[in-house]
Amino acid sequence: MIKLRSRKLFKRSSKLGSSTGGCSGNGDVQWELRPGGMLVQKRGCGEEADEVVTVRISTGWNWHDISIGATASFGELKTVVAMVTGMEPREQRLLFRGKEREDGDHLHMVGVRDKDKVLLLEDPAIKESKLRNMAGSHVVSSRPCHTIIEV
Repeated sequence: MIKLRSRKLFKRSSKLGSSTGGCSGNGDVQWELRPGGMLVQKRGCGEEADEVVTVRISTGWNWHDISIGATASFGELKTVVAMVTGMEPREQRLLFRGKEREDGDHLHMVGVRDKDKVLLLEDPAIKESKLRNMAGSHVVSSRPCHTIIEV
């Protein structure tokens, strides 16, 4: 972990707000290396590494609030959504901020925060194949009825 010292731009005039809430009040800035190789300033004192965010999954006609770890991936979110909606993860397309997200993308890296909305769509190719299977099974079941009527 890298520590850099930063200067305070403003002095607090109030002694009531001088408590640091468990943070080191000496002005040290802590840095961390993210999985993508980016060096960033460590999150504030109030935020924990095991932070849980609540994501609202919207399907257009209804929505589900799901609590998941902030560092989880969209693939993990799909498995939780599958338990709630019954739609398999391979059938799901998750859109956040207008873009479809891959299973390997992490929520915190994309910018998902608490109470953010993620749109759930069914994959059109899989939806079409389901409709074909349903139509094919309907035709097969209707043929025996016609043969019985003809006899």
